[in-house]
Amino acid sequence: MRTTLLLAAAALVLASAVGVWWLTHGPDASQFADLREPRLTRMNDQRMLVVEAAGDPNVVGASAFKLLFSTYFKLDGVSRIGRPPAPRARWPRPQDTPKDTWLGQYALPLPESVATPSVESTGALRTVITTWAYGDVAEILHVGPYNAEQPDIERLLNFIKSRGYRVVGDHEEEYVRGPGMLFASDPDKYLTIIRLRVEH
Repeated sequence: MRTTLLLAAAALVLASAVGVWWLTHGPDASQFADLREPRLTRMNDQRMLVVEAAGDPNVVGASAFKLLFSTYFKLDGVSRIGRPPAPRARWPRPQDTPKDTWLGQYALPLPESVATPSVESTGALRTVITTWAYGDVAEILHVGPYNAEQPDIERLLNFIKSRGYRVVGDHEEEYVRGPGMLFASDPDKYLTIIRLRVEH
């Protein structure tokens, strides 16, 4: 029993450390230079490990990501070597929803090698494995703090309209680089891909 608890604690510490490293360091912004302008592309549907959390993301986000990463590294078929994929989140409620009633679907893409579903829970939060639909998407890279995203969101929406498309999916963000779970990082260096599913 004691050995099991120690192993579980070690896995949680490792997952938290990897999550912190990923969110605070991540790739260099130059790798995403082509995304500084809006673009249309096509993406395949993706199996995702998801934690759904209601409330202000500044309050519930750290717990959701902690559970997400700790569960991810327990899955059979997940590599424990190298960087995990960048975390994503979908926001199904309208942007003008009060922040304390936001609903976030925090997620990590799963490799094909993961065959066995796994469910973990912490308090009111739990993980599920599901498939996110994609297809045609419009996306743009936002550099800087999350509360300064609006101009880039507007640029993306104007781009979509100018190309004759309409938005058909939830607002999605991919966190290439962001805040740490245990310590602060520079918000001016956050890298976030803002993505919307679209169709003609």
